[in-house]
Amino acid sequence: MAHIIAVAGKGGVGKTTTCGMMIDYLCKKNMGPLLVVDADANSNLNEVLGVEVETTLGDIREEMARAELMKVSPIPSGMTKQEYAEYKFNSALVEEDDFDMLVMGRTQGKGCYCYVNGVLKTQVDKYVGNYKYMVIDNEAGLEHISRGTLPHVDTLLLISDCSRRGIQAVARIAEMVNDLELKPGTMQLIVNRAPNGELNDGVREEIEKHGLQLVGVLPQDDNVYEADCAGEPSAKVPETSPVKVALKSIMDKLHL
Repeated sequence: MAHIIAVAGKGGVGKTTTCGMMIDYLCKKNMGPLLVVDADANSNLNEVLGVEVETTLGDIREEMARAELMKVSPIPSGMTKQEYAEYKFNSALVEEDDFDMLVMGRTQGKGCYCYVNGVLKTQVDKYVGNYKYMVIDNEAGLEHISRGTLPHVDTLLLISDCSRRGIQAVARIAEMVNDLELKPGTMQLIVNRAPNGELNDGVREEIEKHGLQLVGVLPQDDNVYEADCAGEPSAKVPETSPVKVALKSIMDKLHL
């Protein structure tokens, strides 16, 4: 069974960029085979990694829904609806040299994402046994974990920016994890975008107040900003970049 790493945090704190850099680290350490899951409906992990994704689970669900409304069946002769759905959802797996990727994506219609969540769970359950590691970029909050969409998490990484409010937000996620008795193997905090890689006393007090386990701090790094502005994959910034150096130290501490 794969070692499952899940990344969670509120929106806008650099969660997806951090997740992408972790994936880049694992690949460069030859720690595969690796399955990457973008479980955010507003998916952009592929852009962080520099991967082109032609279709998502949400896209396929919408295609099938439109076909039903138009009463024009796309199902080839001799194939059942279930077989066709399985064939289409299998096509959503993106195969790269260093990892495979599955993207949830969003639906176009109104309402919740229950159907696509269910599809994601089915696909993850089917593939997870084929990989050494699975890395999951969750949407803001813990919907996929709390609803049982994803398997048991071995390493849960909470990502916050360098602010009291950011720490308070991940503390609420940590509280939810405990209330739901999800019991990840380990739950650690990473503070992102810290000036000069240092935390002030107020932020440290907030971390201690909530009993969060700080595994490391990532500095504010102009290399990430410049890569993003240039439309380049931010996970691929040079290994000598301050954020990459700090991330390597964190990954070494996690003993993955």
